[in-house]
Amino acid sequence: MGRKIAIMGAGAVGAYCGAHMVREGEDVTFIDAWPEHVEKMRQGLHITGTTPEEEFTVPVRALHLNEVQQLSKEAPIDIAFVCPKSYDTAWSTMMIAQYLAPGGFVVSLQNCMNEETIAGVVGWGKTLGCIASQISVELYEPAHVHRGVKKGGAAHTVFRVGEVHGRITDRAREVCRLVAYGDSAKVTDNLWGERWSKLVANCMQNGLSACTGMSGNEMVKTDAIRHFSARLGSEAIRIGQALGYALEDILHIDPEVLARAGEGDAEATKAVDAQRLAEAGKRAGGQRPSMGQDMVKGRRTEIEFLNGFVVRKGAEVGLQARANATLTDLVKKVERGELKADPKHITELRLN
Repeated sequence: MGRKIAIMGAGAVGAYCGAHMVREGEDVTFIDAWPEHVEKMRQGLHITGTTPEEEFTVPVRALHLNEVQQLSKEAPIDIAFVCPKSYDTAWSTMMIAQYLAPGGFVVSLQNCMNEETIAGVVGWGKTLGCIASQISVELYEPAHVHRGVKKGGAAHTVFRVGEVHGRITDRAREVCRLVAYGDSAKVTDNLWGERWSKLVANCMQNGLSACTGMSGNEMVKTDAIRHFSARLGSEAIRIGQALGYALEDILHIDPEVLARAGEGDAEATKAVDAQRLAEAGKRAGGQRPSMGQDMVKGRRTEIEFLNGFVVRKGAEVGLQARANATLTDLVKKVERGELKADPKHITELRLN
């Protein structure tokens, strides 16, 4: 207790985690670029979920970007959670870095692999990572975050906190304690493997939702899209293996089984289909992955930091990622207004 915490980019994940910290008595300052969201948070940050017990409203301290300079007159920040979209990582880190305590550090609580970008600003010694796995939160309106899946609890560890060097440290345990207010958490010695595994899961879902307009369940229940999703995952898995990452289960599926399914293995495909359809039956029907939400809201997507990132890393190790490259191109066309979101972009796709 007593540490000063900043949430830089109070979107769905940042606001959700920070609200739980505040409710438990932690000293948290929320910083965000959306003026209406900041003003509403000052009246109370509202959290809802799949059960009545998850609903609460907590008053929080929230700052507009132009008010961050107030921090120079206060005790410095001990832990800064950087939580914006990946394309805003560098400037967000730079903004909060000048207010860090001498022993302060930055935690990437984001999709994608942004630790290197953060380290480019504050150094590797002040950089940690935290993966939020299958959290399914959405900022429905200013100061209202809804979680569309039940809490992971013992069945699924949602938060995985790790040092870039893989050692278990006191500060990693401290971050784990903080995020555990929101759901199950652990400290991992495999940050990079955890990161790439989460990246694979995102690559299988986010861009597909953005270019088709479909919810997560709708995509899983459509054979052609589910199988294309497996191909996306397979390419990313093979590239992650070539990069030397020790991959964890992806969507509760062994990565090797998922990779073989994407490569056309009938037995693996049957196993993956059964698992994914079973999982879809447990989720609320209309929840879109985050990039699908961004497309509906007219926001810039993270496609170049997900599927596009896989393509670029594949080129480094001499592996093609044709499905990921195709999806990246489709999402960018929808984002620019050249195409409308439509399942036909995938169901009618012919890709050797």
